[in-house]
Amino acid sequence: MNVLIIKISSMGDIIHTLPAITDASNSIPNIMFDWVIEETFSAIPRWHPSVQQIIPIKLRTWKNNWYSLDSWKEYRSFIKKIVKKEYDVIIDAQGLLKTAIFVTRVAKGIKHGLDSVSATELMSCWFYDHCHFVKKNQHAIERIRNLFAICLQYSVPLSIGKYNIKNFFNYYKNQHNIVPYIIFFCVTTCSKKQWPKLYWYNIIQKALNLGYHIKIPFWTVSEELFVKKIKKHFNQVIILSRLTLQEIAIQILKSTAIISVDTGLSHLAAAFDCPNLTLYGPTDPKLVGTYGGRNQLILKSKSNDMRHLTPDFVWSTFEKNFDILK
Repeated sequence: MNVLIIKISSMGDIIHTLPAITDASNSIPNIMFDWVIEETFSAIPRWHPSVQQIIPIKLRTWKNNWYSLDSWKEYRSFIKKIVKKEYDVIIDAQGLLKTAIFVTRVAKGIKHGLDSVSATELMSCWFYDHCHFVKKNQHAIERIRNLFAICLQYSVPLSIGKYNIKNFFNYYKNQHNIVPYIIFFCVTTCSKKQWPKLYWYNIIQKALNLGYHIKIPFWTVSEELFVKKIKKHFNQVIILSRLTLQEIAIQILKSTAIISVDTGLSHLAAAFDCPNLTLYGPTDPKLVGTYGGRNQLILKSKSNDMRHLTPDFVWSTFEKNFDILK
């Protein structure tokens, strides 16, 4: 059976889809998946053994430059790729109108997606052959697991979902670190999810005082400015500059532990079952929090204000819960 997945972004949403693929692969012999995904995140599906073809898309870029002739040429090129194969099942797991119009509508095969009650944007269901109800008041991973099970006609396993991407990195996982280190994921695109910068300075100092080595990555210009200030104050901190997804995945796998704000990389850490403390403010972790594994720990600000998660409280919780650091 050949199945096309349409789930183009974001990083967390992409990672949330992986357990559903594992469920289906364990339930249906010889099933294989192609995946339409934003080019930025196209490395991630390659790590799953049941994904055979990646069809990258630049929908965000095209949307922002819809008036550009180059954008329309690239979109036409994308259509030529997606219509080359007819699929047994197409699953639109995005539930957005723009994705349904520009991707799902043009693909060849029986189209499935969420119904008007379950989808993020109810009009997206106009473009599906079959619309399915999936309860909203459950974790995003369980929602997608249920959607895939309904579309492909199998029962959702009772066990916790398995990402099944760790084996791709076996070569790197078995390499021992010369010096153990903690990764801090200090930044996220949403300002309301940010932990105060002074709090990061405080917790970095705590970690260094106790002899821990620290790595901090960055990608954007604003992130670079922040980490450069950190480096100026704490010369011992190692800055990871604009790594690829595979490179940061290796860094996560080999880390001793992680402290993170609510970002896609915290979900990647969860997929590898790395010891990870994630700090949540306005987001409800019961619906979209890090999922699975004994090493995932969430701290949620009761008032949704990240300032109420103090450095002393975060660090004491971190050391108390992760025995690997003791």
